[in-house]
Amino acid sequence: MTPHEIAQKSADLLWAEDTTAQAHGIHVDSVGPGKAELSMTVTKAMTNGHGIGHGGFIFLLADTAFAYACNSYNQRSVAQHCSITYLKPASEGSRLTAKAREVRRAERSGIYDISVSDESGGTIAEFRGHSRTVAGSFF
Repeated sequence: MTPHEIAQKSADLLWAEDTTAQAHGIHVDSVGPGKAELSMTVTKAMTNGHGIGHGGFIFLLADTAFAYACNSYNQRSVAQHCSITYLKPASEGSRLTAKAREVRRAERSGIYDISVSDESGGTIAEFRGHSRTVAGSFF
């Protein structure tokens, strides 16, 4: 299998069990070795008391893109540490896209940057995730 085929098959098998992403309307737009692009529309149920996209849902989208990027090698990986910086609010109805890219991967650890933007291309948040491989593979 090519690295891209491994990434796609790993994503397909991860998606089959990813009930959280499915329940919140997250869509896997593309995956590749060490990268992933996912999207989600901000619904009324995802807004907070200020009427803007709740940070927890923005984090959910970024964290999910992180998961698909770091699990793209057919090695099970989990989050070791994550942080997010919110740069501007997301509006109800906005289509958010999270683009994850691998910064560095060595032994059992990886570092990934995820940028979340809206349909106008404006950056909503920047997320950094540190991964750790655990026992097991997808296939």
